[in-house]
Order: sequence, then structure tokens, then C-alpha cells
Amino acid sequence: MNIELVTTKEQLQDAYDVRTAVFVHEQHVPIEEEIDEHDATATHIVVYDNDNAIGAARLRLVDGYGKLERICIMKDYRSAGYGKHIVMKLEELAREQNMTKSKLNAQTQAEGFYKKLGYETVSDVFMDANIPHVTMTKQL
Repeated sequence: MNIELVTTKEQLQDAYDVRTAVFVHEQHVPIEEEIDEHDATATHIVVYDNDNAIGAARLRLVDGYGKLERICIMKDYRSAGYGKHIVMKLEELAREQNMTKSKLNAQTQAEGFYKKLGYETVSDVFMDANIPHVTMTKQL
């Protein structure tokens, strides 16, 4: 596994391909909601297994928080620890950008995963793209 900071158009396309496979095709999120105006200014990462893109995520500064977004892993690679490494990499990037706290909107089915990584739920359940979510935060 190799987590790379996206610096080329090819890497960015790999990240979009993973996000499209997971969120659009698997979870039925409309493409116009998944690929949005924030992609142009976000910091993106892509995860490779050999030359295969298997994971992706992005980081933005939002309201003083490092906001972890679009965290996803291809179905065949889940439950292998990649998600933890993605979150740790995003937190590292946030600290490098002098962010002292992070937040994310977690699908409720992943809330326990993020709690194990030190995130605290700070909202009631809300719907995003017809999927229940909660907002979670962490001091970095």
C-alpha cells in the first residue's frame, strides 16, 4: 500500500475513479454531488496497491477545522486497515497546514470506526445524499 499526495492529473483522475466507483456506483450518490466545486481547492490523496488505485480522500480547511472528506476504499480492499492509514495521512497533512482540529461527516455505519480513531460525535443524525451521517470532531 502506498498513499500519495495528488500532484498530477493522472493521480487526481485515479482518485475520482475510486470515488465514483464507491460513492456513485455502489452507494448511488449522484455524480454531481460527489464531484463538486470544492475539488479544485482541496488537498487530495490516493491509495495504491501496486499500480491499482484502491482508495481516496480529500482535505479542506472549513470553519477552522481540517475537514476530512470523501474517504473511500474499493470494496475488495475494505477491512484491511487502509481506512485507518487514510485518516492518519489526512490528519498529518492537516497538522502540516497548521490545523489543530479536524472534523468529518461520517456515515453512521462508520461511526464506530472513527470513534476508535479518537473522533467524538457532535451532531444528531442527518441525511446527506440519502445516507444517514453524523458530524465528528477531534483535536489534532
